[in-house]
Amino acid sequence: MANKHYQRWLLKMPLGFLFVAAGIAAIIYSVYKRPDGEWMIWGGVSIGAFIIGLLFLGSAYIHKVKSDLIKRGRPRYKIIEEEEDED
Repeated sequence: MANKHYQRWLLKMPLGFLFVAAGIAAIIYSVYKRPDGEWMIWGGVSIGAFIIGLLFLGSAYIHKVKSDLIKRGRPRYKIIEEEEDED
């Protein structure tokens, strides 16, 4: 049974790759449109798409780690109890 973090990872990972690929394609398009006046607009679009893609990929990575921790049954943090020395 998939948990909610796995489902979020499954949604955000392809979206991240899609936005990164669209950003790279817009960069290539803006390089070829350079003689025209539209290259600055396409450059801005490419930067925005690339950054959004990186944000989706980072978020997907965090959800993947959380999903793996839930599957393993590990706590997210360890509580260390210090024993007091009896004199």
